Amino acid sequence: MKVTQNIQPVAELPVPGTAFKVKGLRWWIVGLIALATIINYIDRGAINFMWPYIYKDFGIADADSKTALAFITTFFMVAYAIGQTITGKMMDAIGTRLGMTVSIVGWSISIALHALAKSILSFSVFRFLLGISEAGNWPGATKSNAEWFPAKERAIAQGIFGAGASLGSVVAAPVIAALYLAFGWKFTFAAIAVLGIIWIVPWLLINKQTPDKHPWITKEEQQHILECHTDAVNTVPESTVYSWKQLLHFKNTWGIITSRFFIDPVWWLFVTWLPTFLKEQYHFDMKQIGAFAWVPYLFAAIGGLSGGFFSSYYIKRGMPAAKARKRAMAIGSVLMLISLVCIAGYLDHLKDNISIAITLISITLFGFQFLINNLQTLPGDYFNGKNVGTVAGMGGTAAVLGTLITTWIVPVITKTSYTSFFIMGAAMVPIAWACITFITSTKKIK
Repeated sequence: MKVTQNIQPVAELPVPGTAFKVKGLRWWIVGLIALATIINYIDRGAINFMWPYIYKDFGIADADSKTALAFITTFFMVAYAIGQTITGKMMDAIGTRLGMTVSIVGWSISIALHALAKSILSFSVFRFLLGISEAGNWPGATKSNAEWFPAKERAIAQGIFGAGASLGSVVAAPVIAALYLAFGWKFTFAAIAVLGIIWIVPWLLINKQTPDKHPWITKEEQQHILECHTDAVNTVPESTVYSWKQLLHFKNTWGIITSRFFIDPVWWLFVTWLPTFLKEQYHFDMKQIGAFAWVPYLFAAIGGLSGGFFSSYYIKRGMPAAKARKRAMAIGSVLMLISLVCIAGYLDHLKDNISIAITLISITLFGFQFLINNLQTLPGDYFNGKNVGTVAGMGGTAAVLGTLITTWIVPVITKTSYTSFFIMGAAMVPIAWACITFITSTKKIK
């Protein structure tokens, strides 16, 4: 009797050496960029948190402490301005994988050197090196998001990465305070330098290639990125690569540059001066700085994510990307303006109410991150291919130039009161909104 066997097909086994697939690979990439941004802000913010308590180690009098911090910050910001444009071009030339690696190695070494500072001059030199290298994080992140995300998801990705800037300050306040109180400022600088070196390992392991060539990306995700986003870097060879001078012929470039010149300094007012403000206005010690200074940055992180989801919501429903971004920026501007005006108008009445002051500062930073991630996404919406990182870098350079001006104004206007500090911030918000609203268009540059 012949027996017929019911043979079931055997599942196909993976061929040895075949790369496995990772679902949602683009979210792993942006997650690593967000982590790099957290490290970036821990490193750059360390001096601002510790300065009110270490300046006497360098023989600086109380009356000169803010001027000295402005001097040191200037070295950082000048280098940061130069670095934004240079590293933007570098990212376009060598790619984000290698470009981000070069940047984070550079800034990790630079922050470690801070532990060797013997004077204001040596501190300033190390801050200059830090500024050059840390600048690469922003054009690198913007370019990476343009590579890995279609337009409708790009603001969410930018919001995740942007939240890293806020979370970096959230983490920095208690971590820096704890390290400083336990081991002193020299050990603190050396310890945080290790974080960036550790980050390089998963970055190089996971970010092997762009989406069109990555061995781990699923076919579905690859199609989602490349079909929905035909301007992805390295997939549109016919797009024109413009020089810096040529890019300045476009109104959209000027809209990005001018708006960032006016709006970014508002963020830096708090990044640089919030610990000093809390010490002088409310007589905070280092423990209190660690306990309270992180709160506004937590709201900023929420604002960054909220702004990304807001614009993406309207883009998915058919609204042009640039229009959705501008709507988000308008909302963020209104929140910033109202809170800054309230602080400026009632600062004398808030001397005995730190909770309200922290709440209003938190609203300000929430509004800033709600709008800035949409503003930083515009280079990817307006430009194709190997122009994205360059325009992002140019915008970053303009942001730093604006910040340099306010950095030197602060020690002058805060000798007796911080009211003018908040008035200056409030005045810059509507100007930035007007620049992005009336200079830019919705036209994409080929």
